[in-house]
Amino acid sequence: QVQLVESGGGLVQAGDSLRLSCAASGRTFSSYYMGWFRQAPGKEREFVAAISPNGEITSYTDSVKGRCTISRDNAKNTAYLQMNSLKPEDTAVYYCAGRRRIPTQAPAAYDYWGQGTQVTVSS
Repeated sequence: QVQLVESGGGLVQAGDSLRLSCAASGRTFSSYYMGWFRQAPGKEREFVAAISPNGEITSYTDSVKGRCTISRDNAKNTAYLQMNSLKPEDTAVYYCAGRRRIPTQAPAAYDYWGQGTQVTVSS
């Protein structure tokens, strides 16, 4: 089992950057696929990005391609989401999630979740 804690959210202006972090407990972080999701008020939770256990394979939803980069440091048990050129429509609570088997982009595919961190982008 792994416990996840997100940090790094905040209130920024359009065009700014943020780096979200997801700190994981346990010694098996390096065996987990990690994903970032977001949920805006009144909307369903949606996939943002995912990364394989060794960091070599990444995937992104189309709306963040070219603006966001997912990465991980297995020595630090931490996953990251670097977000650049932020837009008001990026405003949401951002969650990290983990799964040991290859996941789909559906939230239900992930087994472990953090509590979320709020990102608010003003225009």
